[in-house]
This record gives sequence, structure tokens and C-alpha cells, in this order.
Amino acid sequence: MSQIIIGRKKEKAELQHLKESKSPELVAVYGRRRVGKTFLIREFFQNHFTFYHTGVSPLEIKGKQLTKRQLEEFYISLREYGLEDATCPASWPEAFRLLRQLIEKQDGENKKVVFLDELPWMDTPRSGFVTAFEHFWNGWASSRSDLLLIVCGSATSWMEDTLMNNKGGLYGRVTYRLKLAPFSLRECEEFLKYKKIELDRYDIVQSYMAVGGIPYYLNYFRPGLSLAQNIDRLFFEQNAPLRDEFDRLFASLFGNPDDSKAIVKLLASRRYGFSRSEIAKKTNITSGGTLTKTLTALAVSDFITPFVPLDKKKEKYYKLTDNFCLFYLNFIEKKGTNDEAFWQHSVLSPTITSWQGFAFEEVCFAHSQQIKAALGIAGIQTNISSLVIAKEEDQPGMQIDMLIERADRVINLCEIKYCHQEFVIDKNYEEKLRHRVERLRELTKNKRNIHLTLITTFGLHYNEYSGRIQKTVTLEDLFA
Repeated sequence: MSQIIIGRKKEKAELQHLKESKSPELVAVYGRRRVGKTFLIREFFQNHFTFYHTGVSPLEIKGKQLTKRQLEEFYISLREYGLEDATCPASWPEAFRLLRQLIEKQDGENKKVVFLDELPWMDTPRSGFVTAFEHFWNGWASSRSDLLLIVCGSATSWMEDTLMNNKGGLYGRVTYRLKLAPFSLRECEEFLKYKKIELDRYDIVQSYMAVGGIPYYLNYFRPGLSLAQNIDRLFFEQNAPLRDEFDRLFASLFGNPDDSKAIVKLLASRRYGFSRSEIAKKTNITSGGTLTKTLTALAVSDFITPFVPLDKKKEKYYKLTDNFCLFYLNFIEKKGTNDEAFWQHSVLSPTITSWQGFAFEEVCFAHSQQIKAALGIAGIQTNISSLVIAKEEDQPGMQIDMLIERADRVINLCEIKYCHQEFVIDKNYEEKLRHRVERLRELTKNKRNIHLTLITTFGLHYNEYSGRIQKTVTLEDLFA
């Protein structure tokens, strides 16, 4: 029985176009693990595949004959889809010859959809998988106008380096790239309503702080439970489904999970991120190809975000923006509590209140397009970053939550505040805002107009000090 695909309107339109294409198509679908890639492809085509196979996780067959096991499972899938008079292939070239036979058996001119899921897992050491796949596509499949070959993988670095940016036989062969991003707040709301889970937008934002827009994690939420009860169920109860997810996640995605986790843990320690040189020094990862490859893989997989601060135009910084990792490192690894109702018991504690403020910033960075739309600048080229201005002899230091540098010579200096009611500006806070604007003008040498912008949950309470804010963005805008 097919299920409803929540959101993903652009992706569904692209898949429909590819399905109707009169040309051979090699489509790469990639994105963070648990983001819903397999579900989208399987449900869009309603399991009507000429052939569908999923590679076996190396974690499941560690210490065994990896290539032999992958080939055996590929053979089982071939038989399930109708190839009966064949023996188990001893190599990948032979396996792809059998796949060709299976496809050639199909009659008609309709598009024949072949879906190879978790392709990176099939590329076991010294197996010759990539060479055999190249030959299959270049030597036969690329001439079949009735073929739609979809390959998918959560190991995003493999998909980027080996497939999409291949310098050898697969160079330029991928006809379409489809990167699946986490759900937006609006899509999370649709998903939870479909699951009959009653949470208002304030609580949906809090759920996003804990698990991000990852459908697999949201699927664990249960109706009839409060948000706090659901979070305890996911993370803190005995045998909670996401308690060991952090290690599983990195082990399944990266060939060097220890390096990746070291970088993520470092970035979690400072909300405004670290420069590349700082990361190399503090993690002892050589500042060369290894570090570049790991940072790129983490960024492409949506765990970290690179940015260039306003005051450091030539140096790239990185910050951790994956909400699940931020939550896990703050409350599972750091706290190590045995309280199975920890979140319910602590939800009003200063620790969680402080975390909510930082986590809401990451929710806002993930919805920068919605913020730009609310400001009426959706079509303007921008650079979005954070900024820390160091303390000087006669000036205190300061931190700016979000800066939106615009091509029209305006900078939106954004204050991000997570509140359970309208945000109130008093005299002291108004003085801080005035000081921040003055320091930013000094930094930009008065070459930009600065617009003070408030991003908050329920809007701004208007009083004698609120006039300094030129634009307010609320939850309603973030859910647009």
C-alpha cells in the first residue's frame, strides 16, 4: 500500500519530468542519512521498478567476504525481478551483464526504472565495482532512451567524489542530481499532522531543535504524548531508539568516522564556529587533503555549514548546524543521565532554557530563505554569517547572532530571540542594540546601511524603545 509523500514538491516534479524523458537518464539521489531518499523514490514510483536492489551495509557483514556477500544479495534481487536461468555472479562485470539481460527481457517503450539504493556500500575494496558500473552505463545503458537508472546513497562524499565528480569513465555521465534536504518547519508541520500528532508551532520549533527536519526521527513521535514525553521516549528512556544513533550515523556515512566526529564535537563547543586552521590545530587532523575531504563531506551531508565572517573575508569558518548532533552532544553525551523522564523533569531548567536560545539560532539559519522572503529580499544576492567582535581596550566585545550582507549595500543585523511571548526591549537592551550598530558601522567603514532586524517567536511588544527595530520576523514567517 502506497503512502503519502509529504512536501518534496520540487523533487516530485523533477522525478515526473525524468520519468517522461525521451532520453537515457542516470540520476544521482543523495543527502544526509535518514532524510527520506529511499522513501521518496519508492513511493513516487509506487514500487513499479524493472529492478530494485539495496546494497548491504558493511557494518552488517564486517569480517566476512564483503564482495561475495554483495554479489549474492544482488543475485537474489535479480531472481526476485524475474531473471531465473542464471547462476550467482562471481564478479561485478558478470552481475551487470545479468542486469542487462533482465532489462532486455522487458517489452514495450515505457520508461524502465532501475533503482540501485545505497550504491556506495556495493563498492567494497578491490571489488572492481566502479569499473563495472562505468562499463554498464557507457557501453550499453547510455544508449537506451527507455532507461531511467536511479542511484542513491547516504555516503554523500562517495556520491560526490566517485560518481558525480568522477574524473574517469563516469565523467559528466550523471544527467541529473537530486539532493534531498531535511524537511522545513512547514513540512514538519504537515508530517506531524498526517501522523495525527497534535503540536502547535511553538512546540514544532522545539522538536526541530532536537531532531531537525529528519523524517526518520519524526516518525518515532507518538500521538497522545506531549513534546517532552516524546523527547524522553526518543532519547532518555531505556532502549530509546535514538540514544545510540550518533555513533551509528557516522559509522555508516564516513570512511573516517573518528575524524568526522572529532570535528563535529569541536564545532559543538562554540556556537559561532571555528576557522579551518583552528580545526586542524585542535583536532590534530592534517591540514591537507584529508581535512578538506572530511569538511566537504560533512558540509555536503548538511552536518556543518561553511561561511565567511564579515571581518575575515579571506578565511572560511565552519559551524555545526545539524540539530540532532547539537542536541545529542549537549544532553546525551555531556549529561549522561539515567533519568528516563529527564526532559519532563528539566524542561523549565536554566540549562534547557539557555540551550533553546542557541538551538533556535540554528533553526533560523536553516530557514534563511524564509527569513529573506519575510524581509522582501528573496531575489537579492546575500552572504549570511555570524559575527564575534573581540573586546578592545575601550570597547566591550560583542556577538551578533546573524548578519545578512546584501548586494544592495544593506546589512540586516539580526537579533534572534526565542520567547514564549512577545519580546520586550527595555532601556538597557536598547543601548546594547545602539552600541552594536555603531560597532558594525565602524567595521564596515560606514559603507553599508544597517537595518536592525528581530527574529523571534511571537513578535515584538511595542513600547518607547521598540522603534529601533526596523523589521520583525516571527514563527509565522519561518513556517511560510
